[in-house]
Amino acid sequence: MIRKSKIKSIFAREIIDSRGNPTVEVDLKTDLGIFTSSVPSGASTGKNEAKELRDGGKRYNGKGVLKAVKNINEKISPKLKGKNVLDQEAIDKEMIRIDGKKDKSNLGANAILGVSMSVARAASFAINIPLYKYIADISLNVSPLFIPQPSFNILNGGVHADNGLDIQEFMIAPFFKFKERNKQLDKKCFKESLRISSEIYHELKKIINKKYPLGGGVGDEGGFAPPVKNADQALSLILEAIKKIGNQEKVGIALDCAASQFFSNKKYKIDNNLFTKEKLIKYYEGLIKKYPIFALEDPFAEEDWDGFSKINERIGKDIKIIGDDLLSTNPERIAKAHKAKACNGLLLKLNQIGTVTESIEAAHLANSFGWDIMVSHRSGETCDNFISDFAVGIGSNFIKSGAPARGERTSKYNRLLKIEEEIKPS
Repeated sequence: MIRKSKIKSIFAREIIDSRGNPTVEVDLKTDLGIFTSSVPSGASTGKNEAKELRDGGKRYNGKGVLKAVKNINEKISPKLKGKNVLDQEAIDKEMIRIDGKKDKSNLGANAILGVSMSVARAASFAINIPLYKYIADISLNVSPLFIPQPSFNILNGGVHADNGLDIQEFMIAPFFKFKERNKQLDKKCFKESLRISSEIYHELKKIINKKYPLGGGVGDEGGFAPPVKNADQALSLILEAIKKIGNQEKVGIALDCAASQFFSNKKYKIDNNLFTKEKLIKYYEGLIKKYPIFALEDPFAEEDWDGFSKINERIGKDIKIIGDDLLSTNPERIAKAHKAKACNGLLLKLNQIGTVTESIEAAHLANSFGWDIMVSHRSGETCDNFISDFAVGIGSNFIKSGAPARGERTSKYNRLLKIEEEIKPS
């Protein structure tokens, strides 16, 4: 049953994200109810991302979002009042038109995305179907729905931690099998993956506390941040935890290198050594031979197209080379990457592009190239679990939402548990 549902009002407010920084929350009201969404924010952000709008000045160290909030309440809301929430694409395009800039810097991508997500929520309620099914419908995804392969960030480095570790994320993927793309291993695939990852996470904590009495705490995404000196030490800790749990044959490892953070003067400085492109590829190859690594995200800097092309040619047949900052969920850059044969996977972040419609367009383009897609959270998160439904709806191969700990991370995983109950075969 489809119930017509027009926008009566849109109201935004400033809230706090998981890093203690301000972000935008949006209440969209129709005659059927109020639909709320909140917007994440990244720390390791690419220069080609859509621009979030921050206030500047002394308040909240310049990170306030009152300008973005005002834009929603005074510019977006009046223009969208009376529009049917079932017109997702038209509404998203209208906000883009109002902004008038390619990078969405007038209204702010954080303003536009909050409204876009709330529109999708309101539409799914109006049609009386779960959000993931609505996303599948507007994505024209007619394939059987499945839970994406989860990748849990259990050890943090880079700008997500203060331990001096250059590589940013060390993720585990229980039940990962590269050749079984888009297939669940059994009816409890995600449920069991979550259990195994949680057990490994807690085992890793014991190992770190024993070897490093001061521990090092945790990073922005809930992964541990021990004072290790290099990636090899970090990976050894993870492999030890995996082996103690007894699931080493079922667990893969993915790395978010975030290489833009350690690139300067045409060289890459990692583990206190300077690398040329060729030497950095050999460095990655050495790690892959030693550990069960199935994916490298951003192994080169965001404008190093040559580096990406070379590593994709060298090892892209064996593992995933995923573009994050390189692609910025931007269809134009995705098309350029395909032409350059720069990667074989897309990291999809809704706030990198700013609307649900454009995120779906990016996914369609990546799928047309035969790439895998990993839907991703951000380091500054809220308990909004929109990306869980989105990942299932578009048929994403992977999802990452940080460690199996901290409420803003587990909200996504807990939502996937519920979705799995609804879509698994009887």
